[in-house]
Amino acid sequence: MPKHMGSTNPILRKLVRELRTRGKKQDIPLWRDLAERLEQPRRARAEVNLSQLNRYSGEESTIVVPGKILAAGKLNHAISVAAFKFSDAARRKITTAGGKALTIQQLLEQNPSGKGIKLME
Repeated sequence: MPKHMGSTNPILRKLVRELRTRGKKQDIPLWRDLAERLEQPRRARAEVNLSQLNRYSGEESTIVVPGKILAAGKLNHAISVAAFKFSDAARRKITTAGGKALTIQQLLEQNPSGKGIKLME
């Protein structure tokens, strides 16, 4: 019998299933793409620094990262960031700048249509 491949994290598996289901049901490619990226091995997932978010986003942008947000750099404007994980310092810096640090699940509930969301890796 072959060994199970893929994430054993039940929260991640549930999120990927929900993203794929919503993406297919409502024909939203963003959610399907995000599900595929989250299924990758942990070492292949995105790690994005705040300096990158600051550079490639505008005021009041909404960005989703299929991986982890790290605290290197500064954030000069308020943005909403959804990611699978945040470092504690990154979460603190985002909220200090007036932004929001959301889970991908929260973003899915707040914006089910996926309109105006940028995917960043």
